[in-house]
Amino acid sequence: MKLTLDHLIVAAAALDAGTEYVASQLGVAPQGGGAHPGMGTHNRVLGMFGGVYLEVIAIDPDAAPTRARWFGLDTDAVQARLRDGPFLLHWAARVERPADLSLWREQYPQHVVPVVPMNRGDLRWRITVPEDGSLPAWQGEAGTAGEGLLPSLIQWDVARYPGVSLPRQDLALRRLTGQHPRAELLRQGLAWLGGEPLLTLEQTDGPPLLAAEIETPQGIRTLR
Repeated sequence: MKLTLDHLIVAAAALDAGTEYVASQLGVAPQGGGAHPGMGTHNRVLGMFGGVYLEVIAIDPDAAPTRARWFGLDTDAVQARLRDGPFLLHWAARVERPADLSLWREQYPQHVVPVVPMNRGDLRWRITVPEDGSLPAWQGEAGTAGEGLLPSLIQWDVARYPGVSLPRQDLALRRLTGQHPRAELLRQGLAWLGGEPLLTLEQTDGPPLLAAEIETPQGIRTLR
């Protein structure tokens, strides 16, 4: 398996608050986006160099979900963090063709969670989302670890997905890092997925943390 970093996910209690947070940090406000049918969420997006983009996501107050929302947005832990403001919650890694994400799920159900088909406007994609909507986790001999550091897997079913179609702002992701008490366990998961080069993991005794160092015209800024 081999993965490519697709996008960063900033969660916010409200879309405007998340947009303002990103604009204050990077100097550019995410725009556009739309609603996610069935998930009860909506987003705004921001293109960067290298085919990577940033997504601000929030619960849509005008839409009722038909299942547990993705990225753990319904969980007490994420909701508690959102009360302190927007933050970098998660990231998604892209499965490039000719590999097939749905086939990976069939072959390795113990490591690849259910694949959910999604659409928004002209966009069509498949993404891994646990049945309970929780953030992805890796289960090994040392236990289970995740907390947003293990990526969701995404495969685009259209040629012009956001990484190539969004206007590229003068922003470049320089490094994605994570801190976790079970960093070695997460390294095992990333290595199995083929995503180990995408995230630098550090052992910590503190709470899990995801951070993205982004080059801007004003210098390096870090989203956490």
